[in-house]
Amino acid sequence: MKIFWGLALTLVSFDLLGQGCSDAGFCTMGAMKPDQPYNKRAQLKLRSFDISFYRGTTTLTPIVYVATAEFNFSLGNKNSFQVKLPYQFVRGKLGETATISDISLCFTRNIFSSDRFDINVSVGGKLPSNNANLTSTAGFPLPMYYQTSLGTYDVISGISLISRNWMLATGIQVPLNQNENNFLWRNWASSTEDQSYIRQYNPANELMRGTDIMLRVERNFRFARFNTSLGLLPIWRLNHDEITNGEGKRVKVAETTGLALSAIATFGFNFDVRSSMRLLLGHKIVQRTAEPDGLTRNLVSSLGYSYRF
Repeated sequence: MKIFWGLALTLVSFDLLGQGCSDAGFCTMGAMKPDQPYNKRAQLKLRSFDISFYRGTTTLTPIVYVATAEFNFSLGNKNSFQVKLPYQFVRGKLGETATISDISLCFTRNIFSSDRFDINVSVGGKLPSNNANLTSTAGFPLPMYYQTSLGTYDVISGISLISRNWMLATGIQVPLNQNENNFLWRNWASSTEDQSYIRQYNPANELMRGTDIMLRVERNFRFARFNTSLGLLPIWRLNHDEITNGEGKRVKVAETTGLALSAIATFGFNFDVRSSMRLLLGHKIVQRTAEPDGLTRNLVSSLGYSYRF
């Protein structure tokens, strides 16, 4: 455990080079999770408690830190239920925010199992922890980069095929409502901040995100105690994000649709059959031009510890 905490402090303290995936959360839920265990010789323990530490640098000054507690409960031999409780801290030029972030709930069922592969399906959702309208100390509405919640109720579903060497997964995330963010450039006109810097953030007033579809293609290398994986994570936003502009009209935000593509690598070590740790790193290959939801990252890195029982 001393090694684990040392690596966690290293992860938080240093800025790794690279870019990471920028999704709204469903890429790490249920059947869509990266680097899932697969062992036909030993009965898999479906109950687990995970804790992870995340650091993300954005395309502007905000740096995002997230500590997440994750619980997985077995419901018979084929079913499991996942709960994720994150706490998020953001620090940037416009201020700091820190609160509980959006809660994730996901039910997963194994629908096919053989000696060669398993097929799992998941349904779930995300619950907002606030209305995504946190303000600066001076009372100005902050961009979505600084928000600890997306401010929406989201429905999520997905399916995966997992073998010893490969994982293929796809999923969809559908927001059900617009949030209550009030960030517009004109709302910062009376601030002392550099207005050219303010305009680097996309307006997100009453943001309604588009629907996302993801595909995960992952090659796994599994050994007795060590495992690693390399994969690609494309995410397509099918329809434009929408906001309410300064004139009070609902408008579609240009260049918010299309592909965001990341390369993902994981490195894991099993201390024994019950406990393990994992490091995840991501590098963005393609990103969308406009990101009013503030999810774009220059770096994604996460270190986690898992205890199965």
